[in-house]
Amino acid sequence: MTDAAPLRLGTRRSALAQAQSGQVAKALEKVSGRRVELVPITSEGDTNRASLSEIGGQGVFATALRDALRRGECDLLVHSLKDLPTTVPEGLVIAATPARADSRDVAVTRDGTALHELKSGSAIGTGSPRRIAQVHVRNPRLRTVDLRGNVDSRLQRVATGELDAVILAAAGLSRLDGDPLGDLKAESLGLAEWPTAPGQGALAVETTTDAPDDLMAALAALDDEATRIAVTAERAVLAGLDSGCQAPMAAHAVLEGGDLRVRAVVYAPQDGWRIGIDVTEALRPAHVEAEAAAEEYIHANGSGNGADSADGADPIAAAREIGLSVAHRLLERGAADLLPRP
Repeated sequence: MTDAAPLRLGTRRSALAQAQSGQVAKALEKVSGRRVELVPITSEGDTNRASLSEIGGQGVFATALRDALRRGECDLLVHSLKDLPTTVPEGLVIAATPARADSRDVAVTRDGTALHELKSGSAIGTGSPRRIAQVHVRNPRLRTVDLRGNVDSRLQRVATGELDAVILAAAGLSRLDGDPLGDLKAESLGLAEWPTAPGQGALAVETTTDAPDDLMAALAALDDEATRIAVTAERAVLAGLDSGCQAPMAAHAVLEGGDLRVRAVVYAPQDGWRIGIDVTEALRPAHVEAEAAAEEYIHANGSGNGADSADGADPIAAAREIGLSVAHRLLERGAADLLPRP
C-alpha cells in the first residue's frame, strides 16, 4: 500500500451492506494500491420501519449516502443497484458495476417445501410489490406478510415459525459471512418464471464526476462490461415505464454472444394477471460489428489514430435503447393499467 490517504467508502450500516462494500473495498485496494476504509452512513430506509411501498421506496436507501458524498464525507459509495433510482443526480456518476452475483430470488423455508407446494394460508414474508405479485402467481393459496429488517431478522421469523417462508435475494445471502441459513432451506426461483428486479445481484460504485483521475481509473478497472450492458437494459425498462423501483415489475437481461436477451414482466398486485415480453436483439447492427472488427484489426496491427468506433458502436447506448423499446412495447400491451404512478 502507498502512503497516500485512505479512500473513504460510504456504505449503509447493515451487515449485508458492509459485507458487500467490504468486498469492493478489497478489490479497490488491490487495483489502486491505497487503503480503503468504510464510512457507515444511516439512510432513511434503515430508520423508517414503514413499508417501502408507503414511504416511496425510490431513493430511500441512497439519498443520505449521496448527500454525504456531495459534502465530501466520503470519496465513493457502494449501492445495491436495484435500490437506486434510474436517474443519477447531477454531479455524480456510477463509475463501476462489478461482475454480477446470482440475480435470482430464493424462497427460504424450515423444511425445504417448495413455494408452490406450501399449504393454503401459509404466511410468506416480503415487502416487495413484485414479489407479492409473483407469490400469488406461483401459489394463489398463500398469504403475504409485509416484511422489513435485516436478513438475520427475516430468517429468524421463519426459524421461530412466525412465518412459513421469506423471499430473499440469492446475492444477499451469498455475500454474508458464514452460513446465514443455518438449518433453514432455500429454494432457488428460476429466472424464466420468476424474473427479478432491474439490477438485482449487481452493485453500483458511485463517485463524483470531478473525482481524481487516479480514482476514476481504479474504479474503471472494477467495471464488468457484460454486467453494465445487462443492467443498463433492465434499468431502461424501468425508466421507460416511469413507475419507480417499487413497481410490481421485473426485468432481467443477459448478453448472449452479440445479442442481448431481455425478459420483462409487469404484474397486477393480487389477481395473477401479468403482461410480459421476452425479446432477443442484436446489441449492435451488423455493419457496426464489421466496422468494429476492422478497427480492432487495425489497432492490433499498430496503425490507426485511436479514434472511437463508428457511430452506433456503443453497446451501453444500444442496451439502453433496447430496454426503452421493451418498455414501450409493454405499455402498448396495456402495462400502464397495472402500474402505480410515481
